[in-house]
Amino acid sequence: MDARRELIVERVLRAVELVPPGRVASYGTIARICGIGPRQVGSILRHWSDGLPWWRITSHAGDFGGDLLQRALPHWDEEGIRVKPNGLGCRYADYAADADELERRWREAVADLPDPDDVEG
Repeated sequence: MDARRELIVERVLRAVELVPPGRVASYGTIARICGIGPRQVGSILRHWSDGLPWWRITSHAGDFGGDLLQRALPHWDEEGIRVKPNGLGCRYADYAADADELERRWREAVADLPDPDDVEG
């Protein structure tokens, strides 16, 4: 993996780590904060989410695809996140992390990293 890609991955993983217990953030929210696309966030989580609270990152509707919801449920139960009546995920409006606060904390968390645009890859 080139240096620029490694830096982008690190910035996304730091954002994911900052989502508080009992809250969720959408792939799009993390993407906006990190300056990339939502699909890139999903790809990064697919490959590098071990040890991270990946269950706190959902679609914009609070949903998960595939078997992710079943894998997330034990974590959600522990954190007090309830599944909405349609059974696809949580009510995003009820559990969304404060995006502005998340971005503020993320900027502090990545202050030691160079901007990806300044790194050759």
